[in-house]
Amino acid sequence: MTTNCFETLDPRFQRLFVPTAQLDRLYTGCRWAEGPAYFPAGRYLVWSDIPNDRMLRYDECSGAVSVFRQPAGHSNGNTVDRAGRLVTCEHGGRRVSRTEVDGRVTTIADSYEGKRLNSPNDVVVKSDGTIWFTDPTYGIDTDYEGHKAESEQGGSYVFRYDPRDDSLAIVADDFVKPNGLAFSLDERTLYIVDTGRTHQEDGPRHIRRFAVTDDNTLSGGEVFAECTCGLFDGFRLDDAGRIWTSAGDGVHCYDPDGTLIGKILVPEVVANVCFGGPKRNYLYICGTTSLYAVRLAVNGAKTF
Repeated sequence: MTTNCFETLDPRFQRLFVPTAQLDRLYTGCRWAEGPAYFPAGRYLVWSDIPNDRMLRYDECSGAVSVFRQPAGHSNGNTVDRAGRLVTCEHGGRRVSRTEVDGRVTTIADSYEGKRLNSPNDVVVKSDGTIWFTDPTYGIDTDYEGHKAESEQGGSYVFRYDPRDDSLAIVADDFVKPNGLAFSLDERTLYIVDTGRTHQEDGPRHIRRFAVTDDNTLSGGEVFAECTCGLFDGFRLDDAGRIWTSAGDGVHCYDPDGTLIGKILVPEVVANVCFGGPKRNYLYICGTTSLYAVRLAVNGAKTF
């Protein structure tokens, strides 16, 4: 059943949206919109336009859009840490950076064991301050999303940075192209996307689920969900643990048991999403050229 932009595949989805809610296109003019990050104190959203090497800012109160930063290191994924600082994955800089409260941009990680990172893609900050990010080669494969170069790492890994001892460690090394990632509500599970289908025929296009141990290592890694249209990319969880993930035809919603229960249909390929608004019930959606948003009957998980 389809209602406006909502497609119900399981009755559990019907209570998650308001039938009269509309999908709003807030801005268009990007080449590849990605990495939305919401700042509740200022009620604004920052997102990346990777090929145009800029970051844009949407003011939730006025509806105005402005350039937040340009050049922006061909930024991709963004998140907000527990201190309210912007943490960014830069394809061009081949690093994870942080925008400090005084506006300085500092490097968190740009190399591992003396070799440059590929092109950090997406990032999440755990409540203990550790920073987890994926490092596929999309930003060095061509000049479209960064600067074409050979991989020094020799693979595409998932990393964990610990600010307590300034250490960087590989936590998963069996991905083809690791991409979006997010923790469960209790941080005992880490979900990670593999978009290896972009580089391997019949390669992975799924979300995997890992158990997070007390010493911040990962175990398990079974497939949680296979994408039914296009590829998964970035995703977020709501406060009941459901996953709202990007896909080829919009946003797919998965119950914690792994069932695809519904979709938000979007007229462009979706790359990433982020909950915002004063009550975290406004889902921002980065489509290929545009920023969209829709009000839901659920609330995003509170991460800071």
